[in-house]
Amino acid sequence: MLKSTCPELVVELAQVSKSFNLGKPNEIEILHNIHLQLSRGEFCAVMGPSGSGKSTLLNIIGLLDRPTQGTLNLNGEETTLLDDHALTRLRGHAIGFVFQHHHLLSAFTALENVIIPMMGSHGFCTEEMTERALSLLDSVDLCSFSHQPSGSLSGGQQQRVAVARALAMNPALLLADEPTGNLDTKSADAVFKLLRRVSREQGTTVLFVTHNPELAERCDKTIQVVDGCVV
Repeated sequence: MLKSTCPELVVELAQVSKSFNLGKPNEIEILHNIHLQLSRGEFCAVMGPSGSGKSTLLNIIGLLDRPTQGTLNLNGEETTLLDDHALTRLRGHAIGFVFQHHHLLSAFTALENVIIPMMGSHGFCTEEMTERALSLLDSVDLCSFSHQPSGSLSGGQQQRVAVARALAMNPALLLADEPTGNLDTKSADAVFKLLRRVSREQGTTVLFVTHNPELAERCDKTIQVVDGCVV
């Protein structure tokens, strides 16, 4: 298996392009020759207008889609030739996802929502999983709400549970797609500070998609995506 030339690079895209409707009259290239590197613990904002290719770029980095051309190294592993099973396994262990909508299971408690990602390899909950989930909820200041149904929590609290869930497998990379878009200013700031703290304390690389220039200015760097190109 090919390895990244730099072990501190968590994400490394080289000459990545993505086209849809290949071979058809309406074939269109969405991403054009993308080069991108993210180091361990780096906190990076992604900005760009609607239709610029941000979602396509995030889907490729998140192993939800494959590039038409180019290579993607994730956490030191070259992913281009991996089969679907290997991609699923790598995605589950190396990447955490936080979306604009939290996507929690509302009938399940906050604790159960955080435990679920850890049950994939066992099929059942262990004491170690429960202890880790409680520790993660404590890190987002929600330990006292651990046994409450997630549907009874506020929007900001639910998003913090979503962050804890995304960290359940201790991923090297956290992809946050407009995680503050549905929140009020105070809750949005709290979620942003939480992600920032996670990046600093745990060395997690964070790719943060936002339309908020004030939040982007607080990141280590900002990637602008315009017409399918990183500028």
